[in-house]
Amino acid sequence: MSKQIVFRLQSRTGYQSIKQVEEAIPTIDKHEVLVKIRAVSLNYRDVVVANGGYPFPVKDQVVPCSDSAGEVIEIGSSVEGFAKGDRVIAVFDPTNLFGPQKDWHHGHGGPVDGVLREYVAFPSSALIKISGASGLNFSQMAALVCTGVTAWNVLYGNQPLKPGHTVLFQGTGGVSITGLILAKAAGATTIITSSSDEKLELVQKKYGADHTVNYKKTPDWASEVNKITEGHGVDYIFENGGSGTIKQSIDCIAMGGIISVVGFLSAAKQEDMPDVAGLALSKGAVVRGITVGSKQLLEELVRFVLKKKLSVPVEKEFGFSAKDVQAAFDYLVGGSHIGKVCIVME
Repeated sequence: MSKQIVFRLQSRTGYQSIKQVEEAIPTIDKHEVLVKIRAVSLNYRDVVVANGGYPFPVKDQVVPCSDSAGEVIEIGSSVEGFAKGDRVIAVFDPTNLFGPQKDWHHGHGGPVDGVLREYVAFPSSALIKISGASGLNFSQMAALVCTGVTAWNVLYGNQPLKPGHTVLFQGTGGVSITGLILAKAAGATTIITSSSDEKLELVQKKYGADHTVNYKKTPDWASEVNKITEGHGVDYIFENGGSGTIKQSIDCIAMGGIISVVGFLSAAKQEDMPDVAGLALSKGAVVRGITVGSKQLLEELVRFVLKKKLSVPVEKEFGFSAKDVQAAFDYLVGGSHIGKVCIVME
């Protein structure tokens, strides 16, 4: 039987324990499609899974990563609508076709094996085709799966974003930059924060951010955001910090605005936890936990990106060797990236 290269997390002590192994190429059943993986997009989640900090189920010796793009090479006997050579992406959780996430038991790269391998057998219902005429390469396609649909869920999963709304993005990671591109294309005003003037200048020049705030130079960044919006506040916030930043987020959210909790990069000490319930009530604000997004949301995102001819922000690509995989994770953890970090297979 033919073999493939697979990367598995040998212990949850850090991404350095991701090791290359050789395994059989999976055999598909009649409802599955065998995909040759061509690119994998990394997420901060992959680092947290590896270091033992992920608060949801993780299987032993899991194959990391949730976001991939590839080519169809074999099709199950009951599968319709796919042909060999089709370029495809697979949804983060193949059981979540529409509606909110039902549980945390089926997401790739955590409770079930992920996509950091040469071949994956997916249920055909989990796949979305993207034409080569789209102009997207495989890395850009892969970056839509988790990062892209998370940003789309923030903007369209509750009250849909409308032209003229204002959106605040915390930091310059993949979700924020992708969200910035989507919001700009939809006619929104955008504000982005960072601790680096260099990053803010680049984001403004390359991606057209309307306003920037350096939160190190301006620790009370919520007041600055309120000045920018002339006291109205922002309509949507990409809350990437978590408990350590959510008080300021509520301070600058518009009445009735939506704060979407995407990450937990800046946790507050227990004794410093803000009264989120009282603060949210004071603004009539919605505080949403974002759990990636369904296949339906991913399909909506793909249509929007293709219709608007948007360029998905991939900053750096690495190869598929053991050395390259470690280098890709090193680069992601280093935090200098603006946009996505990807691993590419030949």
